[in-house]
Amino acid sequence: MDKKSPIKITLTERDGAVTITQWVYETLRGAVMNGQILPGRSLTIRELATLLDVSPMPIREALRQLSAEKALEIQGNRRVMVPKMTAMKFTELYEARIAIESHAAARALPYIDKARFMRLRSLDQLINIAQEENNLEQISILNQNFHRLLYTANPHQVTLPLIESLWLQLGPFMRLATSKLEEHYLIDRHNEAMTAIENQDAFALQLAITADIREGIAFAGTPELLHSFIEQSHMAAH
Repeated sequence: MDKKSPIKITLTERDGAVTITQWVYETLRGAVMNGQILPGRSLTIRELATLLDVSPMPIREALRQLSAEKALEIQGNRRVMVPKMTAMKFTELYEARIAIESHAAARALPYIDKARFMRLRSLDQLINIAQEENNLEQISILNQNFHRLLYTANPHQVTLPLIESLWLQLGPFMRLATSKLEEHYLIDRHNEAMTAIENQDAFALQLAITADIREGIAFAGTPELLHSFIEQSHMAAH
């Protein structure tokens, strides 16, 4: 969370059908969601343009969109930062995650076929490997992919944009959570979710998803610890 620490943003090859502005937006959105832009790290439009090797114009447009989504905040000095978090907002975001994602999982259950189940199993195995290698970025990306693959089994689902909005607002603050998974994540809740899917047990699936999300913030499991975490995340901004 050092204000001047180097920043690494994962760049993907731009498809010819995608405009530069769309590519910049998706790239920066992914960087925020996956915790590559940390709280307290101040960025400039020029710095981002250099990192992405584009002109400032698509950066400005992407930042306007991300600002509207409460993912980044454009300050008066034209610097860009992750919006400040409060303990109450953090709790509200997580409770919203639990409510929406447990609903999305239960609604998706009847549509999960064998092929999707095997893809979920493969993703879970990749998450285990990333945990063994302590690859925090991969853990975050793969975990999101697991949840996204589960929820989108429902062809009628409308909740994914809401879910991703919550991930976006929480992403910069979740690197600490991921770094402490070993201390708190003692039961593989994805395994529990897979068992619930095999048994076609919607309630058990909801419980597994709820536990998965709750244990993701076990490092801030008391009001005191949560306040301490929020304070730590903003120390570098002062």
